[in-house]
Amino acid sequence: MSLDDRFGLHGRTALVTGASRGIGAAVARVFAAAGADVAVLGRSRQDLEAVAAAVRSHGRRAVAVECDVTDAARIESACATVEERLGAVDILVNNVGGPVFQASLLDVRDDGWERVHTLNLTSAFRFVRRLAPGMAERRQGVIVNVGSIAAARPWPEIAAYGAAKAGLRHLTEALAGELGPQGVRVNTVSPAWIDTALNRAYVTDPALSETALDLVPLGRWASPDEVATVVTWLASPGASFVTGADIPVDGGFAVAMPSAARAALSRVRPAEGARA
Repeated sequence: MSLDDRFGLHGRTALVTGASRGIGAAVARVFAAAGADVAVLGRSRQDLEAVAAAVRSHGRRAVAVECDVTDAARIESACATVEERLGAVDILVNNVGGPVFQASLLDVRDDGWERVHTLNLTSAFRFVRRLAPGMAERRQGVIVNVGSIAAARPWPEIAAYGAAKAGLRHLTEALAGELGPQGVRVNTVSPAWIDTALNRAYVTDPALSETALDLVPLGRWASPDEVATVVTWLASPGASFVTGADIPVDGGFAVAMPSAARAALSRVRPAEGARA
């Protein structure tokens, strides 16, 4: 088997949520470079069309679908559109997500908690419930859930988000056990400091940004493409015996937090934003 066969995605069709920018857009582009046709889902039609154009520049088919993933009916409609335009989905990347707001845990209201969990956890469950049966019937498929190191390392004022991402990791493990016998692999990728607009908005003070970097052994933020490369590997035949894994893409952040670093972490506060 050649390296292209081992790590390529030729003949595969992928659906990527939250693909209008950041990690999701990078995943779509790298998937296309690896040979996949790609459906990109998100809220911004203009941004989605730009990502779809990048996919087509690699000679692959693309479809851009506006979708509010917090709406179950919109998820069903989006999946049907993708299947009609591109055929059966072989690879699902549940990338959409975000903290939504910042608040101390005891100040979070019910509607805030529900918004965060619907976006980060329930949407992934709904996409899996819709698409995994087809994968199981064909006895092949890959699901990659994009989590966060916040699932294992509490961060000030986004505990609801961390709890949702911890639930996503558990969902990955449960699905890996249930779907493995049908030939479907399920894994999580957990990024930390990735150079996206969302993360840059989260830490706006340069001094706080430097403090955050002090906690990363590799000493820098990652690019979205660096996360996309790991997702692409997991989707490829090169990871054919990997399932149920949670792979941190964090520059060593998760394993290099002694108590002194935890003290530094407590001084890194989120930027002002919407409250719960």
